[in-house]
Amino acid sequence: MGARPRFAVMSLTEAAAERVREIVGDSERPLLGLRIGIKKGGCAGMEYTILPVEAPDAKDEKIEGHGATVFVDPSAVLFLLGTVMDFETTKLRSGFVFKNPNEVSACGCGESVMLKPADLAGASPAA
Repeated sequence: MGARPRFAVMSLTEAAAERVREIVGDSERPLLGLRIGIKKGGCAGMEYTILPVEAPDAKDEKIEGHGATVFVDPSAVLFLLGTVMDFETTKLRSGFVFKNPNEVSACGCGESVMLKPADLAGASPAA
């Protein structure tokens, strides 16, 4: 019997990875990556958080993609399963965006979301 197959909680697009690498590279302090989480707030009920990581937390899920590293706060894992982190630039704004299958709704300004926990029965890797 081999090790149980693992799957990534979330993934990064090349654009998101490039921006993460820029943030890490431009930091005055040595950073390992960014920590992604969620907190209660905003008009839809929850907001994504993005914080610099100087020292890893053993409980975080480590996600690597396109030469960048992000860490997922353990309290956010069920809300982020299957999410794709992207970075977009438009005429009006630039920033990280999350394509999250667990999103139920979002506020009009796009700054907060309503999330449901992921359905773990459908997310299990095939045996």
